[in-house]
Amino acid sequence: MRTKRYGLAAMAAIVLAAAPLRADLKQAMAEPNLEKRSKLALDNAYAALKEARAAYDEGDLDRVRRKIEETSASVDLADESLRQTGKDPRRSPKWFKRAEMETRELSRRIDGFQQEMSYTDRPMLEQLKTKVQQVHEGLLTGLMEGKHK
Repeated sequence: MRTKRYGLAAMAAIVLAAAPLRADLKQAMAEPNLEKRSKLALDNAYAALKEARAAYDEGDLDRVRRKIEETSASVDLADESLRQTGKDPRRSPKWFKRAEMETRELSRRIDGFQQEMSYTDRPMLEQLKTKVQQVHEGLLTGLMEGKHK
């Protein structure tokens, strides 16, 4: 019971921290199936990163920052949703492996975006890059050792 309360509190914190999020992330949060919620959240992370890239091309740095925050909140929601399942990633790998592959690809896209940015703008992606790598490593560890950290 405590795990569910903590999980709901964590999700509420994510929502409050990233108030102007896309409707897709709100839709993901409304998904009762935790595994599907994780998938929807990662789909939103891809979309938000794509929008950040488009905003950067347009020179709108404020929108870039908002979309980076949305990407970060989406990755947090995906990770927290998988944790809330309480499943062992080695015994039920489907959704964990999918999330591991998607976070690896998201990390590559962030690297590519960062390389295309001006040298002075690159630091705005560092925190997101670190977070996605940590989530990816946690998922990979869970798949290898059976514990989602």
